Amino acid sequence: MGGLLFYDWSTLPFVILVLVLSFTIHEWAHAYSAYKLGDDTAYKFGRVSLNPMVHLDLFGSIMMLIAGFGWAKPVPVNRGNFKRPRLYGIMVTAAGPLSNLIMAFITIIIVVLFEKYGWLNGMSKGSGEAIVQFLNKMLSINITLFLFNLIPIPPLDGYRIIQDLVDFKYTEAVQKFEQWASVIFLVIVFVGPLRRVTLDPYLRLGNKIIIQFYDMVSGILGM
Repeated sequence: MGGLLFYDWSTLPFVILVLVLSFTIHEWAHAYSAYKLGDDTAYKFGRVSLNPMVHLDLFGSIMMLIAGFGWAKPVPVNRGNFKRPRLYGIMVTAAGPLSNLIMAFITIIIVVLFEKYGWLNGMSKGSGEAIVQFLNKMLSINITLFLFNLIPIPPLDGYRIIQDLVDFKYTEAVQKFEQWASVIFLVIVFVGPLRRVTLDPYLRLGNKIIIQFYDMVSGILGM
C-alpha cells in the first residue's frame, strides 16, 4: 500500500490508466445497451461515448485509489422507454459489470499468449515490467469492479438489479433500506475488523475467477 492510498506509488500510473479505461467502458456499456434497447436518455446526455471525461466521478475515483474500489457517474436510464422495463432494465444494469468481466477475460487471453509465445523475451527489462504491471492491474481491477458492482448497495449496479427484481409491493421497504445502506456500507469498508470478515472474503472470490479463466484459456490454447 502507498500510505493513504490502497495501491503502491510505483504502480499508480498503471492503476490510473486502468481505472480510466475500465470505468469508461463500464459506463459506455450501460449507455450503449440502453440506447440499443430503446432508451435514448443516455444518448441525449452524451453518455454513449468512450470519452472518459463524461463518465468519471471524482469521489468514486478517489475511493478507488484509497479503498481499492469505486464508481463512475451513474448513467441516466428511463425504463419507461423500454418495451419490457424490468427485463431490459436488468440487462442494461448488468452490462456494466459484464463489461469488466469481459475485459478481465481478454486480459487473461493476452497473458496466456505472452507466456505461450514468449513475447516478453526480446524486450528490455523496463518495457517488460511495465507490460506485466499493466496487465496485472487490468486483471485485478476489472475483477474487483465486476464483483464490487454486484453488491446490492446504492448506488451500485447490484442494487439497481434488486430494484428491478423485487415485487412492487416491496418498493417502499427497499427505499427505506436505501436511506441507511450507504452509511452501513462505508462503515464496513473503513472499519478494518468488519471489512476483513465481510467485504474482503467476497472480493477474494476474484482470485478463483482468475484461476478458472486462466485454466480455461490455457486449455483452449493447448498449454
